[in-house]
Amino acid sequence: MTQLSPNLHPEKWLYQLFSSRAACEGGVIRRQARDIERLVGRMRFEAELARRGFHAVENAGQIVIFCNQEPVRVIR
Repeated sequence: MTQLSPNLHPEKWLYQLFSSRAACEGGVIRRQARDIERLVGRMRFEAELARRGFHAVENAGQIVIFCNQEPVRVIR
């Protein structure tokens, strides 16, 4: 398991997350829900999704982030 720096500020973590190649290309990224809650908090994370117009789904402790403004449709 990768150890995160104790000096990693929530804003820096969000910046790194959303400046990843997949995010910049409008792709999909995945993170553990517990990491998001621990590092930035659920409310701050959801506010950032809303600010960017992105969508996310959660399943089995994972959050899948769709880094574009296209609609998301659950197939089954």
